[in-house]
Amino acid sequence: QAQLVESGGGLVQPGGSLRLSCAASGISFSVYTMGWYRQAPGKERELVATIGSDGRTNNGDSVKGRFTISRDNAKNTVYLEMDSLKLDDTAVYYCVARFGSLENWGQGTQVTVSS
Repeated sequence: QAQLVESGGGLVQPGGSLRLSCAASGISFSVYTMGWYRQAPGKERELVATIGSDGRTNNGDSVKGRFTISRDNAKNTVYLEMDSLKLDDTAVYYCVARFGSLENWGQGTQVTVSS
């Protein structure tokens, strides 16, 4: 059974950095497109970044130049390096794995940017 477990969230000051991790199990990780989405209170879930099985990445407009997604197929893990964090980056961050019509979501990890 597919399982995605996010970690690395927490409280950080504006301008700071955090690194999120998402460990996957129960899937053929290397063939999946992996991604990060986020949802702030009262807002819709939005794309943060995705990385394909070929390593090609796509970032949401609000995080371009600040966030970097990467994957380690040997560890079945996808990462999100977040730099220059802003107050508006406060949200629950979710990991997603997609292959064709298959889609699995993690439980989410809270990121709070506050001074």
